Amino acid sequence: MKKLSIGFSPCPNDTFIFCGLVNGMIPLAGWSLEPAILEDVETLNQWAMQGRLDITKLSFHAMGHVLEDYVLLNAGAALGRGCGPLLVAGRKVDPHAFADLTVAIPGEYTTAAMLLKLYAPAWKNILILRFDEIMEAIESGRVDCGVIIHESRFTYKGRGLELITDLGAWWETISGHPIPLGGIVARRSLGRDLIVKIDRAVKSSIQWARQNTLSCRTYINEYAQELDASVINEHIGLYVNDFSENLGGEGVAAVDFFLHRGRQAGILPEFQGQIVNLP
Repeated sequence: MKKLSIGFSPCPNDTFIFCGLVNGMIPLAGWSLEPAILEDVETLNQWAMQGRLDITKLSFHAMGHVLEDYVLLNAGAALGRGCGPLLVAGRKVDPHAFADLTVAIPGEYTTAAMLLKLYAPAWKNILILRFDEIMEAIESGRVDCGVIIHESRFTYKGRGLELITDLGAWWETISGHPIPLGGIVARRSLGRDLIVKIDRAVKSSIQWARQNTLSCRTYINEYAQELDASVINEHIGLYVNDFSENLGGEGVAAVDFFLHRGRQAGILPEFQGQIVNLP
């Protein structure tokens, strides 16, 4: 049986989405998956640049750089409202002082990094860290502020950090669209028929997880950064939504606009082909 390589993040939304698929609950007729590789999304972004995996989660910022080789699936995306990256600090910060401050971002090709460039293009003192190192860097004084993602969204207040700007809310205001954070892509060379099969399998995996939530808990907890059940439930509830099962017209329009603004700003290269694997 032919095998496909697959990678996604250890965050609860991804482990929830892929639990059924990678644990043999969802068939992929004629194909099987190699053991899943779970890595920080920026690592997956970098690997996508190298074309390392057949199927991978990546940031929509990174996707804008690899569309010649990968196509976006309709299923599996993290896209919505009220779920974007947050710019936080250890104290109140005047937005006019941005140019003089040091900010940490969770990877060069994350959606968070692109949003910061669009929001505050004059910001030059940028430090790239893993997403789970950013709050500690703020607390230690290593950086003045940072853009946080994933579970940090639910825990930063408990650590005494101050919200400067909700970059997702800012994006929704200026664009009118939900914020596209990350998606699942497949290598174009796999061919349309197999890509459609993969897309349907990811959607089926989400549906299976929603019907078997308790069965997914051990797998999710194995990789979660925060083990508090309420944090995990909030995380899944926020990032796994109707767009995750199917982008639909609204989701595709949101992705198109995000990529368009990135090209306008000179952040992303031009691309004229099909972005989404339409059924």
